[in-house]
Amino acid sequence: MTQRLLLLDTASLYFRAYFGSPEILAPDGTNVNAVRGLLGYIAQLTDQYRPTHLACCWDEDWRPQWRVDLIPTYKAHRVVEEVVGAPDVEEVPDPLELQVPVIREVLEAFGIAVVGAPGYEADDVIGTLATGAGMPVDVVTGDRDLFQLVDDAAGVRVLYVGKGVGRHERVDEAWVVEKYGVRADQYADFATLRGDASDGLPGVKGVGEKTAASMLQKYGDLAGIVAAVEDPASDLGPGPRMKIRAAADYLAVAPRVVAVARDIDLPREHLALPRTPADPDVLAALVERWSLSSPVERLLGVLAS
Repeated sequence: MTQRLLLLDTASLYFRAYFGSPEILAPDGTNVNAVRGLLGYIAQLTDQYRPTHLACCWDEDWRPQWRVDLIPTYKAHRVVEEVVGAPDVEEVPDPLELQVPVIREVLEAFGIAVVGAPGYEADDVIGTLATGAGMPVDVVTGDRDLFQLVDDAAGVRVLYVGKGVGRHERVDEAWVVEKYGVRADQYADFATLRGDASDGLPGVKGVGEKTAASMLQKYGDLAGIVAAVEDPASDLGPGPRMKIRAAADYLAVAPRVVAVARDIDLPREHLALPRTPADPDVLAALVERWSLSSPVERLLGVLAS
């Protein structure tokens, strides 16, 4: 069997399941729609792509301090509790927050790898596991930032769920070029220039997607654009030149924030997709407690096949 690694941006998927599914109550009245939805997504994607390895990548730190130190506005609008010396608390609806520990318990009972790293986001875990994987990799996410990982030669593509898991798009290098006018290896610089309000990244004021793409097409990368700004003989127009120069402080630090890590020390030996649950008794108890029989039976059937 050809090996294939499926990397899930887990929070992206369970948020999508929570907001996109009707409320489903366990016997104690707890809403379990995100748990059921995530299991359904895993079953659907596993059945469709037949991976031999799978990792549910986890945000051990959804807003790493080292990124905040570089850009203080990074994800600042999502913080609901800020205590000096303590981790920032992300705004999560209470009914979803109650489901996250259940998701962890169910995944562990199945024996599906949950991988995180202290001080890093799930994106960084994905970037590290996708790099040098030694097999084709499919990254499942609703986060455009991960387009920077797309690499046809290395067999890394993104299954982008922006329109829904059932309508996901297979993002390869040609897709990125057609959509944004830049290569996948230019996407991080493109995102730096454009900015991203959802992540609190201001971008370069006055530089949108078309201008960012045009400059990258002409000068190659952010370093080439900055060099053109400083070169009086370059053909960079006065408007863009002034905008890039005004954003010099931001551009000095933003690339480190936007770029996903690819070199975290992470174990890889436990990523094989289980064919049977790691702890059938625990899984059975969770099914009964949280009314998960339908999605669990479906996933068990896909894994066994």
